[in-house]
Amino acid sequence: MAHGSESTAEPVLIALTTPARRSIVDGLVRAPQPGGAAPILDADAPDPDVAAFLATIVHTDTGFIARTSSGPRALAIVAATAAALCGEDIRAALVTPDTTFLNALKPPAVEALRTVLLAIETDASAEVTQALHLLARP
Repeated sequence: MAHGSESTAEPVLIALTTPARRSIVDGLVRAPQPGGAAPILDADAPDPDVAAFLATIVHTDTGFIARTSSGPRALAIVAATAAALCGEDIRAALVTPDTTFLNALKPPAVEALRTVLLAIETDASAEVTQALHLLARP
């Protein structure tokens, strides 16, 4: 535009709203799927094996998929993944998931958790979803 010319363009209005807060469990539970590049965790493995897996996987950029048909075990895996990311006691989180702590996670922490825990695959989706309802935010 030349100096001294007048612009006939109208201003563009942009809505500035806070993005919706994603729940830890939105889209987390799904049916088992063949293939895929992400490592698979047998969530029903003994606690020391699960803890060792989680302590390692949180330092990679692949993420993982957990498989279980147990609702309480699915909740434990979510809690243990958060514990691994925070440097907390993974085995304690597997035994006693802290739902108050999980529900208090800030959006960046929820995103970090979901970047590591990509999905929980199960043939018992109703049971697993029911157990995880404690983490569903409105």
